[in-house]
Amino acid sequence: MYIHKRLLAFKNAFNGIGAATKSEAHMKIHLLASAVVIVAGFSFGITATEWCLLLLCCGLVIGLEMMNSAIERLTDGIYTQTCDLAKYIKDVAAGAVLIAALISGITGVIIFCKYIL
Repeated sequence: MYIHKRLLAFKNAFNGIGAATKSEAHMKIHLLASAVVIVAGFSFGITATEWCLLLLCCGLVIGLEMMNSAIERLTDGIYTQTCDLAKYIKDVAAGAVLIAALISGITGVIIFCKYIL
């Protein structure tokens, strides 16, 4: 029973990844950017430490994008009419993704700069 519940939890998590990928345009962009970074990492033969940093950045951005999507859907479900609180909640969640994406982009530039130049 315990193992069955754990496997079901993994199945639900993968369903969530699939649902976010299908329904969220920004999720597709983040996945494409991550794929480009991974291909570049193999192409340039980056170090293990650089791999760890890049994968952490990719995972952070994708994870935050999924949380942002969930927060937006939940907010839309709770607040059926436009209100300042709903706007604030959605803007802050989107801002978190933006900060992570910007810092991840800067991290990528720092890592790949020495290989490109």
